[in-house]
Amino acid sequence: MPEARETAVYTHGHHESVLRSHTWRTATNSAAYLLGALEPHMRILDVGCGPGTITADLAGLVPDGHVTGLEREPGVLERARAVADGRGLGNVDFAVGDVHALDFPDDTFCVVHAHQVLQHVGDPVRALREMKRVTRPGGIVAVRDSDYAAMTWYPLSPGLDDWLELYRRVARANGGEPDAGRRLKSWALAAGFTDVTASSATWTFSTPEERAWWSGLWADRTVASAYAGRAVEGGHATREDLRAVAGAWREWGAQDDGWFSVLHGEIICRKEA
Repeated sequence: MPEARETAVYTHGHHESVLRSHTWRTATNSAAYLLGALEPHMRILDVGCGPGTITADLAGLVPDGHVTGLEREPGVLERARAVADGRGLGNVDFAVGDVHALDFPDDTFCVVHAHQVLQHVGDPVRALREMKRVTRPGGIVAVRDSDYAAMTWYPLSPGLDDWLELYRRVARANGGEPDAGRRLKSWALAAGFTDVTASSATWTFSTPEERAWWSGLWADRTVASAYAGRAVEGGHATREDLRAVAGAWREWGAQDDGWFSVLHGEIICRKEA
């Protein structure tokens, strides 16, 4: 197997405010572009599975197949195993690993899936080459990533403008690419895929409950997560700056006409048979 060479730092970490978002994700709200291609017998690798909610959903959709959830951080896999056990799933397992150097033989999986992963890795093209390597001929690599520069909201908020500029700066200093969504097709072509279908989809938060949830988790993440520590330690912001951004999030969340949209790029790459 090739030697692992991850160089990026995961910007968010696994604070409760981060997992609050990650455990909300489902195959329906985060992988709808892939679901029509799934068949009951398939073997799937879910890269960067985090707390495993999407992984468990995928396992439920391939009852005669098997799903492996892969994650760099061992601690969060306990949450993922608990999710799978709670659903009584017998066709799912979890492993620690690095997408830059997958510890699986060539041509192992029917589908390799990654949600919100490539924006955080040091070498997304290498990661896609590895995902391609472990995919069977005729199989699929499916990737979805958000694009921070394309996020938009109303009412206008200078504080959220500050948040976006700060987040993108911190993420890039950590070795990632926060505007990954628009780059997925380019990265896939550079990785050697020739059959790439690109699309996009959004999450939208506009009801009082949605605004409270989305603004609350970002307000908490801004002052209490690993991202907050990295912003300060890297000289990108002071604690006072972060408190001001968190306040802007809560102010936006309280607006009756508040609306926020998160754009995602999506690609389906089919490996040559």
